[in-house]
Parts: sequence; C-alpha cells; structure tokens
Amino acid sequence: MSQRRVLGLGGATLVVSASILVSRLLGVLRETVLAATLGVSTDGDVYRNAFVIPDFLNYLLAGGFLSITLIPVLARRFEAEQHQEGWQDFTAVFRTIGIAIVALTGVLMLLAEPLVGLIFPRLAAGDVATIVELTRVALPAQVFLVLGALFMAVSYTHRRFLYPALAPVIYNLGIIGGGLLGAAVDEPSPHAFVWGAVGGAVVGNFALQWFGAKRAGLQWHSGGSRQAIRQYLVLALPLMIGQSITVLDEQFPRLFGQLAGDGGTSALTFARMLNMLPVGLIAQAAGVASFPFLARLAARGEVTELADTTLKAARTAAVIGVGAAASLIALAEPLVRLVYQWGAFTGDDSRLVSGLLLPFSLSIPAWAIHQVIGRWFYANQLMWTPVVIGTTATLAAVPLTLFATDRWGLTGIAGASSVVIWLYTIVLTVAWVKATNRRLGLDLIQSVLRSIPGGAAAALAGLWVARSIGGDAPLTVVPALIGGAVVVVSLFLLIGRAFRMPELARTRSV
Repeated sequence: MSQRRVLGLGGATLVVSASILVSRLLGVLRETVLAATLGVSTDGDVYRNAFVIPDFLNYLLAGGFLSITLIPVLARRFEAEQHQEGWQDFTAVFRTIGIAIVALTGVLMLLAEPLVGLIFPRLAAGDVATIVELTRVALPAQVFLVLGALFMAVSYTHRRFLYPALAPVIYNLGIIGGGLLGAAVDEPSPHAFVWGAVGGAVVGNFALQWFGAKRAGLQWHSGGSRQAIRQYLVLALPLMIGQSITVLDEQFPRLFGQLAGDGGTSALTFARMLNMLPVGLIAQAAGVASFPFLARLAARGEVTELADTTLKAARTAAVIGVGAAASLIALAEPLVRLVYQWGAFTGDDSRLVSGLLLPFSLSIPAWAIHQVIGRWFYANQLMWTPVVIGTTATLAAVPLTLFATDRWGLTGIAGASSVVIWLYTIVLTVAWVKATNRRLGLDLIQSVLRSIPGGAAAALAGLWVARSIGGDAPLTVVPALIGGAVVVVSLFLLIGRAFRMPELARTRSV
C-alpha cells in the first residue's frame, strides 16, 4: 500500500488496529522473554522500576500527547492551505521541545540517585543502586521518544498511519533483541533489556518517524512563529501540569508493587500487559485512528458530524470492549500459562498473575469509551477538561490504592486500577454529554447496558468450558483456550444479534 494514499476512517482504523495487534503481540512476546529469563523476581522489578523516572519525564512534556496537541495546530494551517506557515509552526515547536527535553534529561540524570531513593524507600540498597544505574541508561531514550512523537504528528495530520504504526513494533523488537542477546552472552539481567529499549527508541520512534514525516512533505523553516509556540503551549500546558490517570495507571504497579514484597511489581505488570492487549486493539486503535478525522471536522466547524462520529466510534468500541473483557475473564488462567509459564516463571506464578488479570479486565470497556471521547475534547482544543478530570482521578487513586493494598494486597491494586479508570470514564462522559446533547449520552449508555448480559453469559460459559478441559503445562492449555474462546465469541455474538446490537454489525462492515 502506498504511503501517498490517504486513508478513510475505516481504512485508518484497520491499519492502526493491525499495527497495534503486531505491537501488542510483540509486547506479549517481550513479556514472555522477561518471564522466562527474569521471572516474578527482584530482577524483574528492577527492570520495570528503572523506567519510572524516564516515564515521568515523558509525562512532564506531555510526550504521550504531543501528537494530539500538535495535530490541531497543523490541521488548521493545512485546511486553510497555509502550508508554509504550517511548517514554520512545526519547526518552532520542534526546536522549543527539543531544547526542553535535552535540558531536563541532563538534570534528571544528575538527580537520579536521590530521586530513586525517594520513590523506592522499601527496596534494598543494592536494588536501588541498580535502578539508579539503569535509570541513567534509559533517560536519553526519552529525547528520541518525545521528538519522534512530533514527527508522528506530521504523518497523522496528513492521514498517513504506517510509519507511526511501526514505532512500537520496532521498540518492542529492540527490547526483545537486547534481552535475548544479553542472555546469550551472559547471565540474564535487566541491563540488556534496558539497552534494547534505548536502541528501539532511536530507530523506531525517531529515525523512522523522521523518514515518515519527510515522506509526508516535512519542511524546515527557520524563524518559526512565536504565536505557534504560544498556541501549542496553551494546548500542551494542561497536559504537562496535570498528570492523568490514563497515563499514570501504568506507573501504579511500579509504585505500589513494592508494598507487596519481592516480585509484586513484576506480577502486576505481567497481568496488566495482557489486559492492555485488547485495550490497544480496541480502545487505542479507535482513538488514534479517529482523531485526525475529528480534528479536521472540528477545524471545519462541523459540530453535529463531529459529535455523531465520536458517538459512533465510542459505542462500537464499548461493545467490543465488553466482549474482550468477557474473553479475558474466561481465559485468564490458560492464557497466562501459555504466554508466561516458561523458564523461570512457575505454576504458582501463573495462578498469581491470572488472579490479578481478572480485576484488571473489568476496565477494558472504560478504556474503550474514554479513549474515543477524550479525542473529542482534544479535537476541540478543550484540553483542560480531560486533564482536570484525569488529575482528580489520579489524586483519588492514591488513597484508594493504599487502602486496597492494605486490605487485599496485589489484588487490591489491580481492582483499584479498574475502579479509578471507570470513575474517570464516567465523569468524562458526563462532561462530553453536557457539551453536546443528552441524546448522545443515552445512546452510549444503551449500547453498554445491552452488551453486559451477553458479556456476562459468554464469560461464565467460556470459563466453565476452559476449566472443564483443563491443563497445567503451557502447551496443554491450548485446547482450553480454543474451546473457551469459541464459546465466548459465539455466545456473545449470538446474544448481540438477539438484542439487535448495531455496533456489532458495524464492525463487520468496516
């Protein structure tokens, strides 16, 4: 497929979904390699904890939202046929963000030791020293991740999705390759995985994205517009100041896992990784693919079509999210055994991680809804609303997670994550309904409620089939997985047809 071809929303969704599928599968493979080499252990915790400070740097510069904030700025220029001015705006923003990320990276490398000690007071001194060392290795990767996100915005604005879609694929390949190479040369350790992540960021998130932006027509113009920088900062500042639960949710297993002892962070992360596989395929694919179209509708002032497009995408994603949650609930244990139970990962570890996957899976429909509705706010440049709601949810999540950890341990952390994601989604949806009209909210609620009976019945039936077939070793669970999956999908679709759910029909017609 030519990169010069401009995709429609359906085609864009398929490209993004396919790339996310490959990326998520590679992410699962990455976790399988980590499970087999490091297991549910202190070394596994150290590897994950080495990314806490680098990830916070990314959040501080709204790294995960750079494309979202820059796309509306560029879209308005290009919709008005102001191409040279658009490239001037891009150059000015790129230069400003580049200086900021390089400077902050240097500062955090100097402060890594006291910061790590402050964040992980429960860990042994030797583990803290290793985390400091690996943090300094991982920090420079953020320069390439952040600047690469700006190149992605150029591709997205021109509705070219291939090169951005390849970024996480190459990033995961870098981690996997680094870890396997390190294990082949020496004993398995977190160091090789971290170096692999740096290499993946340089190649996939920066170099390839520069090439993709160049193919989309990237031009550099010195003396960029100060107005563009101000406009960009107005959009990005809420995302820099506010730390939303949607991005910090990944950090909670790392921050609170230390309270549960050695291996707690690894166990939570293994479970969350499997949960985020359908989240990526459904929620993130719908959000990423729809956003350039929503931004252009907003730029043209087509208010009604913008709201209707958002509703259609949210309803479809929510219903599929319910089906995905039902699948994970039914197939949690055989899936964990197949994916992780190799090498250093034991049967006891499988039972622990599959038990954590159940509460995590309840969040999937909420992720599906807010990933789409949040884009409506971003397309309209209403950045403060989702940020304030998300930051409030984050503040509420801290005491809730501490309480849940004290009462239920690791299971409490996973359950608190789902509760907070749902609270955020409900409040964000209410804000969206107030900004549009009541009918849209009722339609979305109707879609969710109609899908729940089918999801519950499918989950129970699939769980019974999977447990009846049984199996403990990784390969012996394959029949249980296949049988359970067939039952879940068939029953969910059958009940959906009986309830005449149009969302399922739309997925077949994309």
